Amino acid sequence: MANGAQLGWLLVPATRTITVYRPGEPVATLENATSISGDPVLPGFTLNLGPVWEPEL
Repeated sequence: MANGAQLGWLLVPATRTITVYRPGEPVATLENATSISGDPVLPGFTLNLGPVWEPEL
């Protein structure tokens, strides 16, 4: 955020949590989400988390 980023996601597959960072807003933590939207910073972008949570190795 200090360098001008408008959105940050920290994904932790082991716990299936996502920490969301946005400037001027409190940090939010999501649990067991199946997808996450980049709106309004990335209009129309949605990340499907199935491959993140359950990668095929």
